[in-house]
Amino acid sequence: MNRSELVIERLRSEHTESAVRERLAEVRPSEYLRDFMYGAVDGAVTTFAIVAGVTGAGLEAGVVIILGVANLVADGFSMAASNFLATRSERQLRRRARREEELHIEAVPEGEREEVRQILAAKGFIGPDLDRAVEVITSDNELWVDTMMTEELGFAPVATDEWRAGGATFAAFVIVGFVPLAAFVYDFFVSGEVASPFAWSVIMTAAAFFGVGALKARFVDMKWWISSVETLAVGGSAAMCAYLIGVLLKDVAGI
Repeated sequence: MNRSELVIERLRSEHTESAVRERLAEVRPSEYLRDFMYGAVDGAVTTFAIVAGVTGAGLEAGVVIILGVANLVADGFSMAASNFLATRSERQLRRRARREEELHIEAVPEGEREEVRQILAAKGFIGPDLDRAVEVITSDNELWVDTMMTEELGFAPVATDEWRAGGATFAAFVIVGFVPLAAFVYDFFVSGEVASPFAWSVIMTAAAFFGVGALKARFVDMKWWISSVETLAVGGSAAMCAYLIGVLLKDVAGI
């Protein structure tokens, strides 16, 4: 059995009546890939910017470490807090919209039925099928509200948890953002014999971008190496801009 036949066989097993019932009964969790990617790339870029700027100015490794760690904690917390508040606001907006839809259904049910009818008609329902679909949806108030939330207002079926979103951003920022500092920390506290910590920082930062891209490929429909190169190109471009700005400011300041 070749690969395509194996894929078809797997898909068939996943679409039996019992398998479909079990899958649809599960509550799908929100995806936090966006939050992780946001924190990971920004953490690596901003920390590398500090490493590049301080190294370019000819300051000691201890200064690199102090400023880098301060950036990891302060900027990481700032990003996580911003993401937390933004996600929380979205949840609050979602709750308000749901209350309004419940009020509309109670106050003007015929008008809300007409909205459902037009939404389904736009999807291709006509005649008795359209009448029956409208009747089924509007016979259950919770289903009715859910339909209006997704189809009319455009909300996702599952709300994003603000604590997990903020946590994912902070964790990714700190973990990946530490990579540009790793060589300096190792050289300062352990070895003292690393020939060029900055060169290692460049290599490790590039590897971090490559790894984040490979991780992303596990969740999206993209080959791992394409995702890795894409993330490396985007993150590397941002890091290069940060480095060039550091060099420019160094020359302007006459350091």
